[in-house]
This record gives sequence, structure tokens and C-alpha cells, in this order.
Amino acid sequence: MSGTFELSNFGPLTALCVMAAEAEYGPALRARIQPLITGVGPVEAAVQTTAVLADLAHQGRLPDVILCLGSAGSQTLEHGRVYWVDEVGYRDMDASVLGFPPGVTPFLDQPAVLTLASGPAGQPYARLATGASVVSGEAYDAIDADMVDMETYAVVRAAARFDVPVLGLRGISDGKADLTGLSDWTDTLSVIDEGLAEALDLLKAEFERLTAPLPGEPA
Repeated sequence: MSGTFELSNFGPLTALCVMAAEAEYGPALRARIQPLITGVGPVEAAVQTTAVLADLAHQGRLPDVILCLGSAGSQTLEHGRVYWVDEVGYRDMDASVLGFPPGVTPFLDQPAVLTLASGPAGQPYARLATGASVVSGEAYDAIDADMVDMETYAVVRAAARFDVPVLGLRGISDGKADLTGLSDWTDTLSVIDEGLAEALDLLKAEFERLTAPLPGEPA
């Protein structure tokens, strides 16, 4: 976990980029962003993101948007491909024995699935489920989502306390076969690094295009 980060500029917008682990932060991303590295899992993601946003709010420097990016697992999506997140749920939350629908936190006025801000048009989107466990094999059968990670839901909830929208971006690192060791995750991270960097370039171009003056208007 590293508290060293810099806000990034995407056209006219400032962004706080958030990632879980240094292993996901490869050379292509290093040439573009300096993210907050929170550590792995929803607890670390929530604690670190909240602390940083509170400090930025105190300084009057809250970002316009948060970019939560990294790897994810999936049995159905294309291995090595990058997907924007349209919805995220909290797969660990299940108070159904008390009468609450699975995914709904008791006594919290929030739906089971949260909608994220939209990235560039025409790009692939997928539903994400966040939880504290590494998912492999038959464990996917109990998950109602296209892909799984361990941080995005926590980042979205932390950001909501400061009214900052979140964009989610995940590359599929594993899931087609049962995990047998750390290398089953890390072997694809270099490919995902390139894909995430390309997606950030598209996002920057989109923001710049949307805010560019119309022909004949002053720049």
C-alpha cells in the first residue's frame, strides 16, 4: 500500500486513480498516472480511499471523478480484455436469513447493485461483484455478475460520501481455469496494463472532445 499519489488531468477534469496492488501498476500506466495504491480487499480500499478524500476535501481539492482500475476474474468474459464497469454489487453481503434480499446491507438505504458513471461510448461494459475472497472454480456459480474484484464497491461507497462519481475499469486476469497459485493472476497483468492504458487514453480523448468548443466558438 502506498499513500503517494497525484491527481491526474483528463481534459478539463481532475481524477483520483485508485488501484489495489503495485503488481497491477505496470509501465504503460506508470507513463500516464500516479494512482493511490490502497492495498487488497474492500476494507483496505474503503479505509484508504476515505482517508485520502477527506484530506483532499479539507484542502479544497476533491477530484471531479475517481477512476477505480485494475484486474478482475471472470469465467465468461474474454481473458486479457478490458471492460468498463456499469454496475457493481457487494457479493459478501447476505442478510437473507433476517429477511433482507441478498446484497442489501441491513438498515442502509442502498440497492444491492450500484450504478457507476459511464465511460466512452462504444466500449465493452460488464457487471462487477466486489468481495473479500479470491474467486475460483465452482465459487463463480453463486455470483450474479460478469466479473469479480475485491475493491470497487468499497471505493464507490467511500466516494459517495463526498459526492464524487466513480468510473470503473477492469482487465480480466483469470477465471477460465481454477487458480493454483499467484502466477495464475500475475501472468496476465502485463497485457492488462497495456489495455488499461489504452482505455485511459480513450477516456481522456472523450473528455477533451466533449468540452472542446464548437466550430466558430472561441477556444
